[in-house]
Amino acid sequence: MCGITGIFNFSKDSIVDSEKLRKMTDIIRHRGPDGEGFYLNQNIGLGHRRLSIIDLATGDQPMFNDDKSIVIVLNGEIYNYIELKEELKKLGHHFRTTSDTEVIIRAYEEWGLDCQQRFNGMWAFALWDEKKQQLLLSRDRIGEKPLNYTLFDNNLIFSSEIKSLFAYGVPREIRPELIEIYLVLTNIPGPDSFYKNIFKLRPAHYIIANASGIKEHKYWDLPAIDEKNMLSNKPSIYEEFAYLFEDAVKIRMRSDVAFGAFLSGGLDSSSIVALMSKISPHTVETFTIGFHQKKFDESNLARLVASKFKTNHHEGTVSPSKIMEAILRSDFHFDEPFGDSSAIPVHQVSKFAAQKVKMVLCGDGGDEVLSGYPSYAGIKFSHLYAQLPLLIQKTLPKGVRLLSGISSNSIRYKLNQVESVFETAGYPLVQRLYNKAAFIPIPVIKKLTAAIKDSISIEDFYTDMLNKIPYQDDFYKLMYTHFKHNLPDDYLVKVDRMSMANSIETRAPFLDHRLIEFMVKVDKNVKLQGWERKSILRHTIGKQLPPPLLHASKKGFTTPLREWFKEDTASPLFDLTNLRSICNSETISEIIDENAKGTMDNGNFIWALIMLDKALK
Repeated sequence: MCGITGIFNFSKDSIVDSEKLRKMTDIIRHRGPDGEGFYLNQNIGLGHRRLSIIDLATGDQPMFNDDKSIVIVLNGEIYNYIELKEELKKLGHHFRTTSDTEVIIRAYEEWGLDCQQRFNGMWAFALWDEKKQQLLLSRDRIGEKPLNYTLFDNNLIFSSEIKSLFAYGVPREIRPELIEIYLVLTNIPGPDSFYKNIFKLRPAHYIIANASGIKEHKYWDLPAIDEKNMLSNKPSIYEEFAYLFEDAVKIRMRSDVAFGAFLSGGLDSSSIVALMSKISPHTVETFTIGFHQKKFDESNLARLVASKFKTNHHEGTVSPSKIMEAILRSDFHFDEPFGDSSAIPVHQVSKFAAQKVKMVLCGDGGDEVLSGYPSYAGIKFSHLYAQLPLLIQKTLPKGVRLLSGISSNSIRYKLNQVESVFETAGYPLVQRLYNKAAFIPIPVIKKLTAAIKDSISIEDFYTDMLNKIPYQDDFYKLMYTHFKHNLPDDYLVKVDRMSMANSIETRAPFLDHRLIEFMVKVDKNVKLQGWERKSILRHTIGKQLPPPLLHASKKGFTTPLREWFKEDTASPLFDLTNLRSICNSETISEIIDENAKGTMDNGNFIWALIMLDKALK
């Protein structure tokens, strides 16, 4: 796990500015504090910051082939490097190191661009082919590792993080037209960024750059499915899932340094710990972060798992006292507006774990692979709701709204959620998606951004996105959006930046592409049996888990911002001077007041506003 940077000038006669390359690389030192390396050759320059996980002695980068005609810098891990290495040896290749990086070089020598199809891992790498005078930029299938790039001053400039591009001297010009989309999604969806002419290489894509320019290609996609003939044999599905999942955990435990696991107390991370304990000859190190507010805390469930599997368990807590520190940290590490407040506990648990280990396995991707989000049950509910008489459909939301008006704060929050479920059940999928994504009503967001010219509407964004989905059933369309948008634009960004901020590597077994390709083809009624979330996991690895986990409600990695922002110490955060200059200041104040009075839970949206204000500086 590392950070990479690079400059490629389209003119062969030019010389890369070594000082600018060093500045680009120095600013992402946190991604790799164990070492640095550079390659400079006329119009190509590559930089690398190393976090040593595999091959501590001979794995330094940039790394070369035998005649130094190929050079690579890699961020990530190729988990099946041992198997690939054996295959390549049989084909006549010799190895000088024990690293997965050299395996990429030899695989490229043997299979060319098709080598990407053979890797099982997470990666963003830059490979310079001197003989072809060609640069290859590649990103993993799901988008676990980032790669940002721009064309500036006749250069292709790229890095693991956008801040490196600014360090080079690329102009920081914001795109206000994306603010409405951000305020709904709390992220800027790729391939765009919040800045003009700066882009994110899309997952499962690669770029070829040479003197003629750049061209982007796709090398992988989710498999085509026959929705009328999905996999439905439960015993066979359970057997295949259990095998693929265990192997995914096993190959992600390959490491030359101490490692452990994030343990939230949920089904996904607990199942990973169960398998790690089975595979590892050593006691597994587990790390849990909790909250003082019991509603948000799952540390008691994590404790049950740790006890059952006899792990060496470590617990910490997140406190509101360091909220300003969290804001400044998030602003630095995300580089653009990023409003997912669960970045706070992810940073804390990463910082906590980094005191003991350099790598952890985590449960990210479980909800996507298993179709485990409540929104999948919501689609099922909407089909049933649509069959009710129209009068009942219209009456239920009104009845809940009346009850909400005469209820205490704690009950009112829950009734507001119930009302939202009833109101949106009859919406088409596109409308349900953006209403589900938004922390506050869409009309309020429209009011906030009314003065922004040429704003791209959330309706247009989702309509365009859904029109490109090759699946037909709403359940499978939702699955597609989670893999193609929620994961690479939100959840994986959060985990990458917050773990790398603490120089610790995270590995996600659920995101093994073999497991994804299999599970995409499984029938929805096997994934969601009745109203049972994550049925396949429950009927396999879940049988080994403590029973209270199987009956616990889903909490997610949420943060009690509603309560934190009510405290007097939070008031300086609400100036939002930059944001008020382009958005409706009165509406911003109303949102903050509603949260302070307890009439609405606007904590997460206020966090998103604060992050946007920082990015507008």
